[in-house]
Amino acid sequence: MLLVGMLDSPYVRRSAIAATLLGVTFEHQSVSVFRHMDRFRAINPLIKAPSLVTDDGTVLMESQLIIQHLEDVSGKSLRPVVPTARIADLRATGLAIVTCEKAIGIEYERKRPEAVRYQPWLDRVRDQLQEALAALDMIACDQWKTGPGPWSPGAIGAAVAWGFIRFTIPDVVPADAFPALAAHAARCEATEVFKHWPIDRETP
Repeated sequence: MLLVGMLDSPYVRRSAIAATLLGVTFEHQSVSVFRHMDRFRAINPLIKAPSLVTDDGTVLMESQLIIQHLEDVSGKSLRPVVPTARIADLRATGLAIVTCEKAIGIEYERKRPEAVRYQPWLDRVRDQLQEALAALDMIACDQWKTGPGPWSPGAIGAAVAWGFIRFTIPDVVPADAFPALAAHAARCEATEVFKHWPIDRETP
């Protein structure tokens, strides 16, 4: 099984962390969708990260679907068993994904020449990012006070999202703006599995 994509992508990183926690053996290739387009196209013509090449050669995309497949392969799930906890984790996972989407939107918009940036859109995306982070901070304050375990997609996704923000757009979100979320992320980053998949690590 092959996971393709740079670890500066929060979606690649959450997939790698989930696979490791599930005990799934896989190879990771740190291929950029920008710098290594031809190499990526040969694996997946859509040039989409993450891409997971399964043991039978099927190429899967979208981290949520990749993690679902990894759970199928391992015969285990990272999601809580109790229904109320499961739906709460689905909400946290969705918030983490939205957080990443909005942070990426801000990063890409700011790469455009200033003359063609659309400030109303940028303001809207920043507001959405703040709302998602505030919701995750409340969850962290209520549910992730210790740990980082037990591991769940929501808990993993929230920590990865915060790390991505600190890595890409630290000036947009002050480091102390969401203390419970920041503390949760710090506890996760201190674990062996997060250290094994540090943001933006490239394979030789």
